[in-house]
Amino acid sequence: MTISLPRMSRVGALSVALAWTLAAFTAVLTPTPAEARSSKVFYTAELVQPTEESRAIAGGVAWSCKGTTCVAAKGNSRPMRVCRELQREVGSVATFTAKGKALAEDKLAKCNG
Repeated sequence: MTISLPRMSRVGALSVALAWTLAAFTAVLTPTPAEARSSKVFYTAELVQPTEESRAIAGGVAWSCKGTTCVAAKGNSRPMRVCRELQREVGSVATFTAKGKALAEDKLAKCNG
């Protein structure tokens, strides 16, 4: 037995199914700050003060922030430039690491300068 729906009902049902599928993929593929910390983290910045921003674009990379911690994947700019641009977006940086290597004190001072 085949059930035949009017053309408009099929289009409506298809639209709803497509919307739900897109919503499900978006929810699954959008990383949370905790997930960002565990995978593909290249830069980590500890801020002097907590930021209200949960996301920022600085140094050509997308940052995920929570409280005083911000993390990001690798970008194409030098760590010093990335640090300086992040500081402009979210505030003073207490520590900054790139691939696990901390920025030297004099460079960190320039980052915040």
